[in-house]
Amino acid sequence: MTSEPLSKERHMETQEYLAYIVNEIHTTIVATVDEEGLPVTAAIDMMDSDDSSLYFLTAKGKGFYHRLKKRGFLALTAIKGQDTMSSVAVSVRGKVRELGYERIPALFEKNPYMHQIYPSEEALHALTVFQIHEGTGEWFDLSKKPIERASFTFGGAQKKTEGFFITDACIGCGSCLPVCPQSCISTGSIPFLIQQEHCLHCGSCMSICPVGAICQS
Repeated sequence: MTSEPLSKERHMETQEYLAYIVNEIHTTIVATVDEEGLPVTAAIDMMDSDDSSLYFLTAKGKGFYHRLKKRGFLALTAIKGQDTMSSVAVSVRGKVRELGYERIPALFEKNPYMHQIYPSEEALHALTVFQIHEGTGEWFDLSKKPIERASFTFGGAQKKTEGFFITDACIGCGSCLPVCPQSCISTGSIPFLIQQEHCLHCGSCMSICPVGAICQS
């Protein structure tokens, strides 16, 4: 894959988002929940993907392993960019399941640096593979003007609509236009339309609307 941020001028498929995480970012920050219900983060490499899942591994002695086994769920964010305004972020929330040892040789072949961490055949048996097999995700590209965002699902997860929307109560007064930081409100017809692929979800438009025509979902 190219090392440049993927263009959103065409519709990206779910497998492209997942492959981008693996091939272009690789190291992600993963959140799980501990025994007290508090969040715990860890840096975890995503080592492979297919059309509808991500694969990673961990040692069975780690607290991370036990949290995965107990909760069966995680959230991750992967970021690529030299600074904030050149960055692409991909976030995923999803269900995980343990696959065991069988896939480890293939993951080591694709990620040969792992041999430096676990150099012997005996050491490999401390590891196990997990699959993120169902979830939702969001792509957020700050390198574009205006910003670009998109959501995706995989493994049969249901897509949830999120954001701000202008209802039929809109009177076309234009109060929302100057407060939109991405100028992503279209005025070609009434009610006005928020271009969801460019919206920051800041809520300024809803706060300023004099007739309450903007709602959040």
